[in-house]
Amino acid sequence: MPSNDLHEGDTAAPRATPVPDPGTTPRSCLTDLSAAELTTAYARGELDPTEVVTACLELIDEADGALHAVYDRFDEVALAQAQASGRRWRAGEPLGAMDGVPSTLKENQQIVGRPTPWGSAATTPVPATANSPVVDRLIAAGSPVLARTVMPELGMLSSGVSSLHPTARNPWNLAWSPGGSSAGAAAGAAVGYAPVNLGSDIGGSVRLPASWCGVAGFKPTFGLIAVDPPYFGRHIGPMGRHVADLAQAMPVLVGPDHRDPYSLPVLDIDWTDLSLDPTGLRIGLVLDIGDGAPVDPQVAQIVRQAADVFAEAGATIVPLEPYLEPGVVDLIDMFWRIGHWNDYQAMDPGRRDLLLPFIAEWCRGGQHVSGTDAVRSADAQLTVARATLAATRDVDLVLSPVSPGAAFPAEWPMPSNDVNDPMSHIAFCVAYNMSGQPALTVNAGFTDEGSPVGVQIAAQRYDDRLALAAGAFFEHARPTTAVRPWPRAWASA
Repeated sequence: MPSNDLHEGDTAAPRATPVPDPGTTPRSCLTDLSAAELTTAYARGELDPTEVVTACLELIDEADGALHAVYDRFDEVALAQAQASGRRWRAGEPLGAMDGVPSTLKENQQIVGRPTPWGSAATTPVPATANSPVVDRLIAAGSPVLARTVMPELGMLSSGVSSLHPTARNPWNLAWSPGGSSAGAAAGAAVGYAPVNLGSDIGGSVRLPASWCGVAGFKPTFGLIAVDPPYFGRHIGPMGRHVADLAQAMPVLVGPDHRDPYSLPVLDIDWTDLSLDPTGLRIGLVLDIGDGAPVDPQVAQIVRQAADVFAEAGATIVPLEPYLEPGVVDLIDMFWRIGHWNDYQAMDPGRRDLLLPFIAEWCRGGQHVSGTDAVRSADAQLTVARATLAATRDVDLVLSPVSPGAAFPAEWPMPSNDVNDPMSHIAFCVAYNMSGQPALTVNAGFTDEGSPVGVQIAAQRYDDRLALAAGAFFEHARPTTAVRPWPRAWASA
């Protein structure tokens, strides 16, 4: 069995391992292979995990000077993990569907012996004493963990802006933000750093950057993937170029952990079954959720076209009326500000001035909130959950925008660039964080400026398989205008 110490072999040179002839697959194309293509090639002896990991690390070397998507690399450990995986595949004893499939982690996932800075120079760099649950699960499954990807300040920005790192950028256009808070994971996924890239999501932080970077991003049912530290509404989810890659990772990621009181037992879900016949499905369509910024006409049209794909395949599209009360997302924002004001006060005074000014001002918004308003802000989370569950109870799936708008300038902390209106773009996403329903984004088209636009596909709680199957169906049936070659804007930087 592999060790659960990510740093095993940190100081030792990787041992040489014979690499099977990869046939006609050039190294430059190895990073374009899906998780299923990799494991099929491993099983046939046509490819070795060491060569794949080497190609991934070389791609990071080549691209990350422009993208700034990676914070913490584990080259030697990942190569050692790949070598061990290769030995298992040659012996016919792989650990499962993620053995030898490269992955990345988000910066907020703890690694033994390394600090967890949450994208901020103001945090005190205390080494973690234990791995996050998903880290141990990936290692135990034989997935070579390449790196941790960057996040913005304290994870509370929908961008790649940070006091700790250079600003992360969108690989479709380096002038654009990749979104956030899983900024580096989305940018890296679009370029091909790894087939599976883990992000976290409390109000859209997997789905928003996945949409703006043109990749698939999945927020599973709340509690399916254990989170440490736990927080109501916070999910961990995979991101990648293909829905099938996300599904392939799910059996490894799910399961309870004593550190997460919200974590669920393993459910009876066949993650390998992505078949779907839309005939007879009732699919809700939401273009106005009732709160937040208005939807850009181009975004709305792309989502309508996605609904047409399902309708043409036999589904019944059911327009849903707005169901969030105006201002309710601002109340959730108030709740987050209160908590972060407490964190701000607890920071080392000698480091507090290092905090990004936008976030420092945002935190101060929670300073003078009355007890009455604090309770109202906490209750707003349940209000949104109940409204979302009630509005979607009679449909199998719901289609909506991920964000009201397309990609925005990389230097802006938020799409609004306004600390007094920071969360007006999250209403379509945060509804499912509060309700706990699974929600996926798949690229559905491009604006006139070339920004990717994802469609959000949500399902009932615990029906994660249906959400992923619908995403896989759409991925193959979507209009040709929704598919372009993967971005290489970084190559000309």
